[in-house]
This record gives sequence, C-alpha cells and structure tokens, in this order.
Amino acid sequence: MRGIQRQSLAAVLCLVLGCAAAAPAAPAAGSSATGQGMLGFTASGAARQRALEQRYDALLDASEMRAWLKRMSSEPNQVGSPHDKANAEFMLSLFRAWGWDAHIETFDVLYPTPTQELVEMVAPTTFKASLHEPPIKGDATSSLPGALPPYNVYGADGDVTAPLVYVNYGMPDDYKELARYGIDVKGKIVIVRYGGGWRGLKPELAYQHGAVGCLIYSDPRDDGYFQGDPYPEGGWRPPEGVQRGSVAKMQIYPGDPTTPGYGSVPGAKHIPIGDAKTVLKIPVLPISYADATPLLKAMGGPVAPESWRGALPFTYHLGAGPARVHMVVKSDWSLKPIYDVIATLEGSGDADQWVIRGNHHDGWVFGAFDPLAGMIAELGEAKALGTLYKQGWRPKRTIVYASWDGEEPGLLGSTEWAETHAKELQQKAVLYLNSDTNGRGFLFAGGSHSLQHLVNQVAAGVTDPETTVSVQQRQRAFLDVRAAGKDASPMIKEAAKLAGTNGDIPISPLGSGSDYSAFLEHLGIATLNLEFGGEDESNGGVYHSRYDSFDHFIRFGDPTFEYEVALAQVAGHTVMRTADAEVLPMRFGDFSATVDRYIEQLHKQVDDARKAAEQQHKLLDANAYKLAADPDHPVAPPERLPDVPGIDFAPLDAAAKRLKQSVQAYEKAYDARAAKGLAMPADQLRQVNALMGTLEQRLLDDAGLPGRPWYRNMIQAPGELTGYAPKTIPAVHEALDARDWTRADHYATVTARVLDNYRAQLDKLTALLK
Repeated sequence: MRGIQRQSLAAVLCLVLGCAAAAPAAPAAGSSATGQGMLGFTASGAARQRALEQRYDALLDASEMRAWLKRMSSEPNQVGSPHDKANAEFMLSLFRAWGWDAHIETFDVLYPTPTQELVEMVAPTTFKASLHEPPIKGDATSSLPGALPPYNVYGADGDVTAPLVYVNYGMPDDYKELARYGIDVKGKIVIVRYGGGWRGLKPELAYQHGAVGCLIYSDPRDDGYFQGDPYPEGGWRPPEGVQRGSVAKMQIYPGDPTTPGYGSVPGAKHIPIGDAKTVLKIPVLPISYADATPLLKAMGGPVAPESWRGALPFTYHLGAGPARVHMVVKSDWSLKPIYDVIATLEGSGDADQWVIRGNHHDGWVFGAFDPLAGMIAELGEAKALGTLYKQGWRPKRTIVYASWDGEEPGLLGSTEWAETHAKELQQKAVLYLNSDTNGRGFLFAGGSHSLQHLVNQVAAGVTDPETTVSVQQRQRAFLDVRAAGKDASPMIKEAAKLAGTNGDIPISPLGSGSDYSAFLEHLGIATLNLEFGGEDESNGGVYHSRYDSFDHFIRFGDPTFEYEVALAQVAGHTVMRTADAEVLPMRFGDFSATVDRYIEQLHKQVDDARKAAEQQHKLLDANAYKLAADPDHPVAPPERLPDVPGIDFAPLDAAAKRLKQSVQAYEKAYDARAAKGLAMPADQLRQVNALMGTLEQRLLDDAGLPGRPWYRNMIQAPGELTGYAPKTIPAVHEALDARDWTRADHYATVTARVLDNYRAQLDKLTALLK
C-alpha cells in the first residue's frame, strides 16, 4: 500500500506545500540557527559523523539486496500465508546475526479472505468474469500456487443481482454529475475505474448513494496500454491484471477494525464485526479491464461525458442497464496472526530516546515492488549499522528497526504495535522514518516540516546513481524543468521558487496509505516517509497484482539495485544523524513558515468558493444552463451552491503570528549562545532534547478530527474524502469543503489553540537557552 507513491510526479509536487525559508537549527555548537553546518552537530562532531557515514556506505551491497528480494518474493506473501511468516523468521535470524536484539511480536487480527467470488452478466447477454490472473511467459512466479484470488479486503459479503451503472471514478463530484443526467444508483451495482481518489471511498460512496454492490476495474487509460506497453513487453498492466487492495474505511481509523484504539494482542477483546465502523456494508470486487470490457460494452443510456471516457475501444455509456450483473462475495472472517519483527540497538547516552525505522513485509501476492523493494533497503541499513555496532560504534540514542506485517489490509502491524506501546512511544520516540517501496528516479520526502532541513542536508550528501550529481541537485533540476513548462501549475512554480538555487526543497504533508499514520497522526511523533521513484514502470503497472514479481522488478523497476542502495544511504544517514546528534536535528522555522502557507490556502479556498458560488448563481438566475443544453440530450443544471459568508480566521492568523515571533526569539537566543561557543550542562542538554523530541505532540488535539477522533494531528491528516491524499489544517479545510461554515469557525479556534500549545513548548526551549 502506498500514499504519495501512487500519484504522478506532477500530482506529488502539487502537494509539496512546505517552505524553505530560513529557520532555526537545533541548538548545538557548530550549527547556526539558520542552518549552517551539519544540523545538530558541532564542527568536530560533524566531521566524525561524515567519516562514520562513509564507513556505513561502504558496507551497503546491491547484490545482497538483490538476493534478499529474490528470496522474499519467491512465494505468495499475503497475511496468513506460510511465506509471510517464513519471511518474518528469516529477517529475525538476520537481525540477530548482525548483532541486534530482535524478537517477533504477534497480533491476532481480523483478516477476511475470500471463499467464493462470482461476477456474471445475466442480461442482455451472458458473460462470466474470470477473476483470475493467468501466468505470463518469462515471469517465473506467475504460475505458482498459493495466491488468493483478486479481492478487496473488508468489503461486505453479499449475493446481489442488479442493473449496472457507470460512475467514472466514483468520487463525490461524479455522483453530482450523474444526477444531472437523471440517473441514480439506488438498488444498482456501480462499476467505477481505479484512480481519481482512494479505492476505499468508491464502494463507500456507492453505498451512501444506495448502491447494492461495487465493481472497480483498471482502465487502460490510467493503468495499461494507454500509458505504455503492457507486461511482458513493457511494465504496464496487462489486460488480465487486477489491482487488489483494502477498502476499509481507514479515513476513520486504521488497524484491526475490531480493536479500535487498542492493540489486538493475543487475548484482546474484539468487538462484533457488525459494530466495526471501518468494515463496508456492500460487496465489492476488483476486476481487470479484460473482464470489464463485456460489461461496459453491454451498457446503454446516455453517452458518458468526455472526461469520463477511458481508453477501451468502444463508446462508454452511463446505464442504468440494460447490462444486469449477478455478484457474489463470501469470506472467511476469522482472526489470523501477523508477525512484526522488532530489532534494537541500545543507545549509549540518551538510550530513552528512540529513533524508529520501519517498512512492511507483507504483500498482496509476491510483493517485489510493494513492499519488498523498500524492505531490502532497510535490511541493508540494518546489516551496515549492526556491523558498525560490532566494530565499536555506539549511537547516542536507541535505534529501533521494525518490519511490519499486515500493512496491505489496513496498516495492521504498525497500528497495533503503536497502540499497544502508545504511552512508551510518546515518552521515548523522537523520529519515525518510513518507507514502503522504492524504484528509480527522484527522491520523494514527506512528513513533519521541522525535519525538512535534515532531509535536504542528507540528500545533498548522497549521489544520484544515474546522474552522479547529488540527490538534492537532481530534485532541484526536476522542479526547475517542471516549473518552466507552459502548463506548470502555480504550486509547482512556487515550490521551485522556494527551493531556488541553494534553498531547501520543500517536503510534502502526509495523508495515509502507509505505516507512518499511527506515529504521526495518532501519537504525534515526528515522522518522515522516503522513497525514490518516477522513472520505473513498477510504479503503477503491476501494483497489487500477481505480476508484482522479482522478474518484473529486475526488468522495469531497479535492475541494478543502485537505488536500493541510494534509499539505504538517505534513510541510514537520517537515522544515524538523528541518533548521534548532540541535539535533535530539527528546524522549527520551517514548520512555522509552512503553517503560514497552509493558512493562506484556507483564505484562498474561501475566496475561491465565494467567487464560484456567485458565478454559478448568475448562470442559474439567467437560465444559462438550460439554454446552453442540447434538447436532444438534456442535462439538468447543477445543484445551487450555498452562499459563502465571512469565515473568522482571526484566531488562526494570530496564533501563526505568535508562533513566528516565538521562532524568532528562539533563533536569537540560540545564536547568542552559539557566538560564545555554545555549551550546556548535561542535565540542561537532556531537557532541551526532551522538549524537542515531544514538540510534535503539541500538534495533537485530544478530541481529534470531527467524526474521526483517532486522527488527532490538526496540521496534516488523510482527507475524509481523499483517503491517501493529505489535507492540511484538516478540520478547517474539510469544514470548508463541506460548506459547513460554523464548523470551520470552530475548528479555526481549535487549531489556533494547538499552535499556541506548540509555541508554548518552543518558548520553554528558548528559556533554556537564555
């Protein structure tokens, strides 16, 4: 499962809302408040750290990573499979051999698996979908037994027969457009294509509109021959390829649906499945575009709008009918064990501060690209760190490496572990660094904006394998080229301007779809998500299918495994610097400046909504929609938008201004001490690090987001109607989306209070430095 990874490069950059303005460095001699020198280190400490990183880099071995990938992707690897457990035990043996204190932590989770699936057209003609991915010549594992059929986990069981309606991507605006054609989905089965939003929203929105079932297919326009040659000639999805995936309502909470908010340890109480808020109410199945073709061709009704038409060679119609479909889903709803591998290198000084690194090991079938391309990089890091440890290096802080199980169904392993150890994690964890997969191309980074400068410094010191310039320099070139394009969006242009010639490249906010959620959005731990990508054809073409295999990866992913080494360098250097720094390598001005931008976007959102409503009202009042419509193909006017009143953002604006002033005071206090050769007593230094390590927790609100209290981070979270994609200042943003002006006013005040809590702890840091 991935969040940022499943989007195009342009879409990712449109989410890059961070700021590169000068900001305070963590207090340590040799590094100034504006980021000169290695963040968090004295000049002599930085020299030692660079030497250590050179020794670390020399220990990374692409051939070992290749061998690990081949072994771990050699059999089906889904939750409950023998190979999933075998991989966990294999990694446990590796960690122990490398000198780590390692164990497996087991959880018993609800994980339904299909026992019967059927999709058949019963009118106007008959057709039975294969619901099967056949072997492909040249892909050695594609013929192996042991894989489950394509399915969407946490959809309901059901046996339904109904007319078919095509709803494009099945997102909220698609239902509004469908209504203009006089078509509803009540009592119908909807067929929607992947894309445009997270898959789990598609059946949920269908259910909310009255549908009794949902089929999701991969259209070749988005994921197939329109993008490039299908596998095996190219890397893109073949006609029979199917994208599996979870449809649990993770925008409410991730993890085991039957243990909300607490760990599903053996013997834990599980609520009844019918009471689980994240399990869907209608059956849903994923199908290939080969199976979708006869169904779509048999549909009648109005011709679909142009933007709804895919790349299949026929006219797309909306329905309803005359295609009528019979759909059956039956599942085994038993608990199944999952296996988290947890490994520790004890710190030598501040052992009670933890630096945590994680990637998951379960896949939908073989999982070479997702997740094992990320997992083998983490294993390479672990071996190198273990070797250094055996040679006498001792990190200042404790390093914890985790290989999560059950990520694909719903972030199960990481969420259950984080909920089980929540109190200890909030006391000790200072960083969670996640990856999910990896490929060729550009570094993508997202997470806590106070870590932006750390990521940029690390990226500036790692060489891009294809160009031999630094990873950061290649990122900057990519931004500059995109910004110079004639179709460049304002956001891409602004990101390039912020990065400039020597500035930091902004990092993106995070939504969901990977194992960082529990750490960042529930517990308030400073978090990063890292991966390379953008050039490899593994990036979409075989995502969550049987064909995500070793043979596919070595042809279309990262054939030389050089980017696996590059990820291990970026992630490993970030872990080591955070573990070894005299003070934690954070810059709070990056966060403050980014919040300013997020608030500016809220103001713009209100202004744009007001202008859109006023323009639409003029058109409706002038009867323009009716006059412009084709009488032979009538389309009703859109529903009238409500008026947009003034929104009181004054508390939020004032809180951001106060935060900026506190950041400036922090910088001044730090620089004054640094000018005299900064030194602090050990107790004072521990207090500084303790305050810095828990500062991200001040961004939590105990009541959480409206309607989904598990998500408590008031600055970044997955959108309720976006799924993977993030919403910034989410409680306010989503109130505006819903045109709930009273709620927007209320949560502007709540978010302002959260920012004041953050500022108050920053002021304590400043006082320690004076």
